[in-house]
Amino acid sequence: MNNKDKIAKAIKEVIDAMMNRVMKKVLIEDPFIKEKHHSQKPLYAALVPDEIFKGSHFERRFVTPFGGVWEKLAQVVAKEAHGECAIGYSITGNIGDERLRRIQEVLNKLEHSQKGQDKYLPNWQDELAYINAGQGNPIPVSVVCDIYIRNPTTGKRYAFELKGPLPNSDQTKVSKEKIFKLLSMEPIQVDGAYYALPYNPYGSNKGDYKWTFPMRWFNMCSDPCVLIGDEFWDFIGGSGTYANFVNEVNQLGKNYRERIYREFLGIEPPSDTEDFLLK
Repeated sequence: MNNKDKIAKAIKEVIDAMMNRVMKKVLIEDPFIKEKHHSQKPLYAALVPDEIFKGSHFERRFVTPFGGVWEKLAQVVAKEAHGECAIGYSITGNIGDERLRRIQEVLNKLEHSQKGQDKYLPNWQDELAYINAGQGNPIPVSVVCDIYIRNPTTGKRYAFELKGPLPNSDQTKVSKEKIFKLLSMEPIQVDGAYYALPYNPYGSNKGDYKWTFPMRWFNMCSDPCVLIGDEFWDFIGGSGTYANFVNEVNQLGKNYRERIYREFLGIEPPSDTEDFLLK
């Protein structure tokens, strides 16, 4: 089995395991019982069809376990391509106190507009150069990154803040602070640190990204430390990994969508299945 097939198999196993847990939950362990719903929420039941609440019942039991799937998928892909990958990995190093002060200065400028001045816009290269021009007394600092990759063959080490495709402002600020710190440590502990999103809901090109909240902290369309969709997957898994990922998701999706329609909703699937493919 070649590396591409190994990655495809690993992706399939992670998604299958998650979806099977969800299906077991909603069909066996915690099904939607309309009589219980009518008893607990008679006003809702009188005004809204049961099918609407049945859908929300499924959604709640799907969203929670899906939260950690991106990290698991990244881990299985990176292990096949690089050899070692850890989730929630702590990196410790020394950072000069002036660099730490400058990190907070940059973040504060991005968060708070100065009265009478133009809005401060993110500029990754200038910000990082300004921070690392500072020195000061070394202070031990630990950063827990979402994904850490180490390639024993090349010796390269990479850290990633991996968020959902529509992250909020607060978590993006925290991620940027972590990346600044990782790239300010002496001696350097990583060969690269990145802010990554698993896919772009707005299109296939990085320049299409439009979600405004993270744009307060990064230039999402051009910053080299930002990886979206194919940039991220191909970085950690090699060329063609994102296409591999999309193909596996769409194959699995067809099967699970049909199962959910028939087994959970109790209706036949519609004919427009192709409209919901991941691009």
